[in-house]
Amino acid sequence: MCALGQRQTSQCNHQFHFTSKADISRLLAYAASIEQYSEHPIAKGIVKNVKDKWHVENFRAIPGKGAEGIVRGKNVKAVSPGYLRENKLAISDPQIAELGRQGKTVIFVLIGNEPKGAIALADIIRPESKDAVARLKAMGIRSIMLTGDKKEVADWVAKEIGLDEVIAEVLPDQKVAKVRAVQDRGLVTAMTGDGVNDAPALVQADVGIAIGAGTDVAIEAADIILIKSDPRDVAAIIGLARATYRKMIQNLIWATGYNVIAIPAAAGVLAQWGIILGPAVGAVLMSASTVICAANARMLRMN
Repeated sequence: MCALGQRQTSQCNHQFHFTSKADISRLLAYAASIEQYSEHPIAKGIVKNVKDKWHVENFRAIPGKGAEGIVRGKNVKAVSPGYLRENKLAISDPQIAELGRQGKTVIFVLIGNEPKGAIALADIIRPESKDAVARLKAMGIRSIMLTGDKKEVADWVAKEIGLDEVIAEVLPDQKVAKVRAVQDRGLVTAMTGDGVNDAPALVQADVGIAIGAGTDVAIEAADIILIKSDPRDVAAIIGLARATYRKMIQNLIWATGYNVIAIPAAAGVLAQWGIILGPAVGAVLMSASTVICAANARMLRMN
């Protein structure tokens, strides 16, 4: 059994030896029942594409490795390959290894601590993601992906959308350290995230950007919240920030120039060179300075 697509499911043959489609549907239902209580994108993909979901008792997240609970009286787990390695549960099915080489994320379904099947998921990269990375590159900004996915999966995504760097197979409690390591390289960091596990890293980053459709914890931890789940908005925000900063500098230069030149002239400092600025002219220039600064700020809309 495999799940293919942007966290979407479709069935395929493997060597877990199901005797009927009903067996496959039942296993998918067990997995979806567990994953419906998880906020991980992989979990959402499984839940979205499986119709039958059953009541779960004693649900428990396994940090960085999956989740488990009691479904119809059976202990069911939906876990990562890392969980299997940690618990010395070997899978000899060659198709599982092939799915990993194809860059797919594989989730194993255990019933009673015995592996019963695997769900493989592949990302369909949204066109706007590639555009967002291209815009950031044009702005001179490096794009780094920080993910808990396998390195093969992360490398494939990075190649497809043009990322500069990949930090893969990161457990939730390691994200803060990874962000700090990037900062230690002398880089200013802006992190975008939407999950509970992203919240500490969003706080650690110089600027935390949360997806509006993400979890409440991530939203509370972030400095900026994107209303839409569009990665291009990250580039738009940075562009707006840069344009705003330019306007601030321009208005500061204009206001400072007025104070440095016009006020001394009105005070008679330049009278020995024949430059005398009357009070009325000074008042006009003062008003003009305010109007010019306000008009220049309004022009931000046109940038």
